[in-house]
Amino acid sequence: MQIEMSIKGLMVDPITNMPIIILRDKDGQKVLPIWVGVFEANAIALQIENVSTPRPMTHDLLKNVIQDLEATVTKIVVSDLKENTFYALIYLDRNGETIAIDARPSDAIALALRTRVPIFVEELVIDNAKTIDTPEKADSERLQKWLESLDPDDLGKYKM
Repeated sequence: MQIEMSIKGLMVDPITNMPIIILRDKDGQKVLPIWVGVFEANAIALQIENVSTPRPMTHDLLKNVIQDLEATVTKIVVSDLKENTFYALIYLDRNGETIAIDARPSDAIALALRTRVPIFVEELVIDNAKTIDTPEKADSERLQKWLESLDPDDLGKYKM
């Protein structure tokens, strides 16, 4: 089953110093942190903050190409989790035909923000993300406690 989620925040993991996208369902019952690269986080942050750039960024270019090919993005889905790596699909509609394109979640989310389409996560991905194995159990436990102690007001305070 797919659960619709939204971006609750974008922050930096205090252990790895890597950006994290925090996705949350409408009821606030399910939360999914996804670690992303610095450049992808920047592209997402720019869109969240409505910052326009003088030239199209990669995700703007992708949006333009899709539109010029007379297709529309209908949704994105974080569809799988394998060996601690998240996978996503970008769903396009072109002349009534649905096309699913493999993507990194960060790229799919950046595109979803630009095209204003819903973000979904497979429920199994959320369940499996709770059992991700990390090299350092102490770091994993520390990160889990940190995520649980997050104040909702702190989410979205993203700084590079």
